[in-house]
Amino acid sequence: MRTRARRAPAILIASLVLLLAVGFVLATQVSGFLGISAEPVAAAPETAGVAPVRTATAPTVGRVQLAEASPRVRHAAEAFQKAVDGSGAEGTLTVTTGTDLGEGAGPEAYRATSDGPDIRLEAADAAGAAAGLFQLTDRVRTARPLLTPGEDGEVQQPDLPLRLVDKGAAGVPGTAADWRTGEEYSHNSGQFADAILSDAPFVDTEALAEDAEQFRTYVDHQLARGYNGIVMPGFLEYVTFDRFGDGDEIYPTAEDPHVARALAMREHFGSMWRYAHDAGMRVYLGTDMLALSTPLEDYLDEHGLDAEDPELWDIYAAGLEELLAEMPYVDGLLIRIGEGGRIYQLPGWDYWSQIAVTTPTAVKAMLDAFTTVAERQDREIIFRTWSVGVGAVGDLHTNPASYEEVLGDVHSDALIVSTKHVAGDFYSFLPLNPTLEVGGHRRIVELQSRREFEGFGALPNDLAAAYSAALTHLVRTNPDIEGVWTWNQDGGPIHAGPRTLYLREGLWQLWDLNSYAASRLAWDTSAEPGEITADWARATFSSDQATVRAIGEAMALSREAVLAGLYIEPFAENQVRALGLEIPPQTWLFEWDIVTGDTAVLSSVYAISKDRLDEAADGGRDAIETAESMRRIIAGTDPSTWRDPALRTDLLASIDYEINLFRVLSDYRAMTMYHVEWLDTGSSDARERWQSARAAFERSRASHVSTYGDDQAHPAFQFTAADIGTTRADRDPAMAWLARGLLVLALAGLLLVRPLRIAVTRPWRLGRALREVPPRRWERTAVLVLPLVVLVLGRATLTWFAAPAHLVVTLGGWLLFALTLRLLIGRRDPFALWAVIGGIVLVRSVILMAALATRGPGRYWFLFWTEPGPRTLYITVAFAGFGLLFVATALALRSAYGISRRRAVGSVLIAAGAPVVIGGVGVALMGTERALTVWNDQMALIPWGLSRILGITVHLGIPTSLPWFAVGCGAAAALVGVALSVRLRR
Repeated sequence: MRTRARRAPAILIASLVLLLAVGFVLATQVSGFLGISAEPVAAAPETAGVAPVRTATAPTVGRVQLAEASPRVRHAAEAFQKAVDGSGAEGTLTVTTGTDLGEGAGPEAYRATSDGPDIRLEAADAAGAAAGLFQLTDRVRTARPLLTPGEDGEVQQPDLPLRLVDKGAAGVPGTAADWRTGEEYSHNSGQFADAILSDAPFVDTEALAEDAEQFRTYVDHQLARGYNGIVMPGFLEYVTFDRFGDGDEIYPTAEDPHVARALAMREHFGSMWRYAHDAGMRVYLGTDMLALSTPLEDYLDEHGLDAEDPELWDIYAAGLEELLAEMPYVDGLLIRIGEGGRIYQLPGWDYWSQIAVTTPTAVKAMLDAFTTVAERQDREIIFRTWSVGVGAVGDLHTNPASYEEVLGDVHSDALIVSTKHVAGDFYSFLPLNPTLEVGGHRRIVELQSRREFEGFGALPNDLAAAYSAALTHLVRTNPDIEGVWTWNQDGGPIHAGPRTLYLREGLWQLWDLNSYAASRLAWDTSAEPGEITADWARATFSSDQATVRAIGEAMALSREAVLAGLYIEPFAENQVRALGLEIPPQTWLFEWDIVTGDTAVLSSVYAISKDRLDEAADGGRDAIETAESMRRIIAGTDPSTWRDPALRTDLLASIDYEINLFRVLSDYRAMTMYHVEWLDTGSSDARERWQSARAAFERSRASHVSTYGDDQAHPAFQFTAADIGTTRADRDPAMAWLARGLLVLALAGLLLVRPLRIAVTRPWRLGRALREVPPRRWERTAVLVLPLVVLVLGRATLTWFAAPAHLVVTLGGWLLFALTLRLLIGRRDPFALWAVIGGIVLVRSVILMAALATRGPGRYWFLFWTEPGPRTLYITVAFAGFGLLFVATALALRSAYGISRRRAVGSVLIAAGAPVVIGGVGVALMGTERALTVWNDQMALIPWGLSRILGITVHLGIPTSLPWFAVGCGAAAALVGVALSVRLRR
């Protein structure tokens, strides 16, 4: 007994040292996992300007005469004739083809020569003639001279020959009911949903007729804008796989409706694609990979095929071969691998996608299969570098080294690589994308006109200068860039933003400016942005010089307002990384319209911006002043000078919305930054500023919601996450005082309650001490009540008394551990067991309450997210305190109940495994994503929007099988415990 008594302190000390070492290693792993870093980056350049006033020029020709009558040229001639009708000009524009324009002339080259009031337009073929007609049409609409002296008689052609647009809003449901509450974050726009039927005949031809008219209007508009290609969604729904295997291995033709559906889709939707193709648009179908249907997924699973297997791509290649042969008006396929899943699936539609192409080997196998087919059929494959995740494919979009690793040895004349012009998503403050400067592939640059992260087009936002700077630099740097792809409607969840549809709903003219600017700059990268904006204003709103000038001045201020109002500049000017991901520069709005309230983001924004805190907190005021200046400028115009005075009213309403929005966002950022400053410094001045901003936010929030809560064209932002965070922030001072009281109470219990003190400091003597001096009644009560009170109130304090889910997990774990051991000791007095568990509860509570006692849970989490030193210290000590529970309990079981070392260790393992198994099963049955969402919604630690968009597990790469893994570990521990507890016989 003496040997065991002498050995026990050494065991406890050694265990404590080991636990501290393991805790330190764990802390460093946590810091590595968080991986929070920030470094300044140079944003993509943009300098807005205002064009000088110029005199409008009337056209010199009033009619067009064709010597070549292809559908494409006739289409362009009709657009020109419509533009000059009513001008009174007497000249004639004569169009001829078959002219050799000399070496270096591209497909869209043309030459226009004046002859008095007449103009002769010559081209090699229909492509050049149509391009010339559309260029002259734009000159008429913007009141510019049809020919300048430097152009007269000279060959003209675009700097970038491929100019694509997205699908637009044709066929997208546009009623108020379609927008519902404005909280729908599905990425499926519902395009053509009214015309797509789940069962035969699969296509509603009457509904499609209306959609087709919208589509033709969109195509005509973009042709007149100067675009020559369009990307429409689709691929698998047009494929029967009759060229793969025996023709019915995937879709048995006798019984599977996918074949009949594909034939119906080709017949009815194909006519729309044919219209665009014949009018002069190159038509590309766009798909995510892997594209799947239920029978196709079953076939791949049955044959064990994955994305690295060339046999899998033989199937898709056969589908592409079939599609291109049966739909000759389709010019190629656009592929994306970085997004996908059910959020893009049309309800009731048995086609979806899966993020499965995640390795360089898989990408190369896919592109090899597709480009082989495209080369054979003289078509093209456009591969988007947009990707997310880990490894080379994960940062393919922004990392030149990864780009080279994935695509460096992929060579095909049929391959075009498409990349966003900034190094990330379509945010401001990001640098130009460095991968657009490397590689030997044909390249196109992606531009977004309806900026999803900047109000979805509901705010004035002139991107002409940004586009100009980007294209000028990139074209000069990389001669392989041959085009742009402009998104007029695409990007983000359409129903989470304003009810604005391109050419159809809302003040779509605001972002039509950006679409027009992209096309003008793609044709001539040296075009002056201010002139482009003035031409847009002249063609869209007014021919009055003063009004055009005023609109130009207001739009020149629009970027300044957006940048200051929607971004916290000291934070946005850094490239921030966390959890292995690149954090967006606008992450305090996560995402689109959700004003975040989580401690991770707000703490990080403050920590990165603290050297420029006043700018971070009050920078939104500048945005308000700028927007107010814009309003004064537009309000100062004469309504009679506008072609449609309603557009003036709509523009003023848009700026009013902007001012109101920027006011509430400004108040919110001031409130949150000063709150975190108080958490950091404890300054009374910071607390006063926080409380003052808090009152201002309450007023502006109420104004914003009451004014725009039911306005679908100018929707109020979502403040659910902000409200959660604000409520918890308000409780920080009270929680700090409660933590101080609990800290004193816990320390008093450890010092004054003898059984608790012995259980913690000398658990190997607990049994003997209780026998020598039996516990008094008050001690028995204190041992039970005091730890329970401190435990419950302490965990409630950590969660601001607002997270019952966290309490269920933590308190349930302690309770299951204690009850399991109570069962294992049988009928013996459990007082010693309660003493050791209660003592460790108080030790853990002392550690936690010490961390909360300064300025509450807010400071606790602020230090966790931003300060490696305090985070490492806390995790190290807290882990050791938690691990001490098992060591002290095992020693106390031996001392108080006289059981062997094997049984004591076994009992502790059983008790430790029980809550892990039960908790893991509970989370697994509830669903990992759902459980994390409920927990985070109450704790407000990471962005509330994560689960509403792709899901926490997807964003952070958390395996959904993790709870079952925990169950397995807990079960294994319990089984080992059972084995150790079994009494062996000789």
